[in-house]
Amino acid sequence: MRRSLLPIKTSALSLLLSLPLCLSTAHAGENSHISAADRARAVRAAKAPPAKAAARKAPAKFDFEGEFVDYANWKEVRAFLDDMSAKHGFDRAELDTLIGKVRYVESTVQLMKPAPPGKPKNWQAYRARFIEPVRINAGVKFWEENAEALARAEREYGVPAEIIVGIIGVETVYGRNTGRFRVLDALTTLAFSYPDSPTRAARMEFFKGELENALLYARKDGIDPLTLLGSYAGAIGLPQFMPSSIMKYAVDFDGDSHIDLRNSTADAIGSVAHFLVEHGWRRDDPAISTYPVTVSASRAWEKFIGQGLQATYRLGQLQEAGVSTVSTTPQNMLFGLIDLQNGSEATEYHLATNNFFAITQYNRSYFYAMSVIDLGRAISQVRAR
Repeated sequence: MRRSLLPIKTSALSLLLSLPLCLSTAHAGENSHISAADRARAVRAAKAPPAKAAARKAPAKFDFEGEFVDYANWKEVRAFLDDMSAKHGFDRAELDTLIGKVRYVESTVQLMKPAPPGKPKNWQAYRARFIEPVRINAGVKFWEENAEALARAEREYGVPAEIIVGIIGVETVYGRNTGRFRVLDALTTLAFSYPDSPTRAARMEFFKGELENALLYARKDGIDPLTLLGSYAGAIGLPQFMPSSIMKYAVDFDGDSHIDLRNSTADAIGSVAHFLVEHGWRRDDPAISTYPVTVSASRAWEKFIGQGLQATYRLGQLQEAGVSTVSTTPQNMLFGLIDLQNGSEATEYHLATNNFFAITQYNRSYFYAMSVIDLGRAISQVRAR
């Protein structure tokens, strides 16, 4: 039996805003492949003032309408649609109608291109983008308004409220910048028109998978798939989950029998906590997840840098290689050694615990994870005053 693509119900959409700061999958990190010029152009094009709460019931608008491409006659697209029909029971005629409304968006292609080489990484400059008064004040307000859900998530999942608040703040400034690209446009463009690169084939397969999950998610929740708005790479809602992450990790945390990461702050909070637990967060580990260290001139410690996003080394191993702690550090844990480069200034070094690396599964970047930690800490300190 063919299952209809048409929605059973239509969710009210918020008036979604501007370009996202990151993609819950790899976008605003230290290893960002987005050039400053392209990002600036996209931000200028998509920028819009924050919507007032009373205006959030207005019809959703989107930017980057793109241009018509006859995707329906592309061999690769037809094969994808055939697979969606055979594998998941979608009505093939409805898929044809839908793909005829999808547009190619050049901005998503440009934003995926590698940044030009030469500009050194700078942790302090990156940090300043996120640990700043507007975001901190918005975080305090978000925490106050969602204190019960944050406390419940901390109890149920063992993830501190300040980490959840930090992630949502870095991702979308608490829902202000959730993205104004039509998700189907962005994902189709990247699934079938990804820019030339050594990883093009793998990235196209990734985005085909995300397009598949976007269609499944829309059908499951009774949403017109063309109304889904998100980032230039298809990330959705306050926590900027890719469609596959919504299907795997999103939870109904407000108890209304519906998962809504676009409008429900409770669902966003619970889903972030669940994602971290599923990616290795340990509730019984110390609250502090990084410890500053100094390193010796011998450079024997360099072999521990860049050895994957996990804590695998004993403190004694690191100390023997010339790593010296500058604060009280647990003796019975595993660590990773991370470097935070500061351009022409001295690099900062830290020991990172398992929970730090759980955050990097949200965005595979040391800079990203440290920004989440520092923003959450700053917001917690302001609340405590």
